[in-house]
Amino acid sequence: MKTIPVILSFLLTGTLAAGAKVVPSSLIGDHMVLQQNTNARIYGTADPGSAITVTPSWNGKHYTATTDRTGSWSLAVETPEGSFTPYSITISDGDPVTFSDVLVGEVWLASGQSNMEMPLKGFPGCCVEGGYDEITEAGDKAGRIRFFNVPLSQSYTPLDTVAASWAVPSPETAPDFSAVAWHYADRLSKALGVPVGIVSAAYGGAKVESWTPRDILETYPDISLDPKDIEAMVHYYRPMLMYNAMFNPLKNFTVRGIIWYQGCSNVSTWETYADRLATMVERWRNDMGLGDIPFYAVEIAPYDYDNPIETGKSPFLREAQWKAVEMIPNSDMISINDLVYPYERFNIHPSNKAAVGKRLADLALNKTYDRKQYLAGSPRYKSHRFVGNEAWVAIDSPNSGVCRNYDIRGFEVAGADRVFHPADSVRFNWQTNEVVVSSNEVAAPVSVRYGFRDFLPGTLYGGNFLPLIPFRTDNWNLTD
Repeated sequence: MKTIPVILSFLLTGTLAAGAKVVPSSLIGDHMVLQQNTNARIYGTADPGSAITVTPSWNGKHYTATTDRTGSWSLAVETPEGSFTPYSITISDGDPVTFSDVLVGEVWLASGQSNMEMPLKGFPGCCVEGGYDEITEAGDKAGRIRFFNVPLSQSYTPLDTVAASWAVPSPETAPDFSAVAWHYADRLSKALGVPVGIVSAAYGGAKVESWTPRDILETYPDISLDPKDIEAMVHYYRPMLMYNAMFNPLKNFTVRGIIWYQGCSNVSTWETYADRLATMVERWRNDMGLGDIPFYAVEIAPYDYDNPIETGKSPFLREAQWKAVEMIPNSDMISINDLVYPYERFNIHPSNKAAVGKRLADLALNKTYDRKQYLAGSPRYKSHRFVGNEAWVAIDSPNSGVCRNYDIRGFEVAGADRVFHPADSVRFNWQTNEVVVSSNEVAAPVSVRYGFRDFLPGTLYGGNFLPLIPFRTDNWNLTD
């Protein structure tokens, strides 16, 4: 895949005045959203040695910088509390250019692979539930949601700009907005009462190594950075190239946090995933220079893999995702084990993206914005004991206990032969707050699992109607 030349991004930046020498980043333009209550970075290029002045309309102050010998410049402007008031920003090196309809609110980076990329219009053969309803009504949200869609691109060297600009929601623009990020932004904007800007940089099929830079990848013994080896790969599996072309140009823009939906392409390499995701996040945060900003991920959805190198491994990848969250400061994840329909067993792009975006938003509202009325935190396994032919499983549910006592599906038990059988009986013991599980096929259980298969949606929920996180009580390997 060819990279988009840097010069093309300059040409497509938006509303630069004809002949203007100062060239702001493509992220700085009409309709953008700047992070509220902070020192937001404004940056770009101009002639070396030029004096740059940036004047925002909200305070009329003049912020100045001088370009370095390469022509790069960067400065920070104080932003006010978010509101739906449109502002303007003038940038000048003696030849001013003004950007209008600038909003101040909350800004989030949305990244990962296809389930984050999946737009409101869906993919061919993969629909987004309610997507066209959102597209039809998108214009109603033009004053409070904005999207900066980074085009799919790859590069062997780090790029500084992308060929994109900020888009205002409308029936014409919204079809290409990430469905998950759209619902995330919508819920945040409604709850916080401020505009929300989404910088969307996701590439379908990308591995975690695709979003990792060269110097780190050089330490991974299973990764070759020889162009011949990279070109021979399926384009979306290629290491490093998305980091260079799609993340590096964004790293200087001020955001509040990151939402991440990725992992399906790393199922076959689940053993290394937790360490590599944690390493990637650490590098991204270092590159961005914003400290340990929030990182909120999505557990991959149930899907019946039919590739021999992937079959049976996705539950171990989910386990690795939760391990990564434990390793990454200021991070968390939502479980979506329940957000698939039976007919989606062989569809890696589940249609219910609204609930995914809303769960991510509730997580951010609870943890980042301290809005504790938005409940977050799925119930999870706490401990277990075996009583005769029954497994008694204690559940740690942070919000109002367990919200189901009938038709509980998703549990399996195994005996010493390590063969798992679906539970025939599952009941909740309210006196001890334990789920009691048994199978007629297992007289003496030694392990119990929940949702621990490629496709085994569960039906046990916490009081906040978030699903029980898949788990296992054993440590058996795939080859055991």
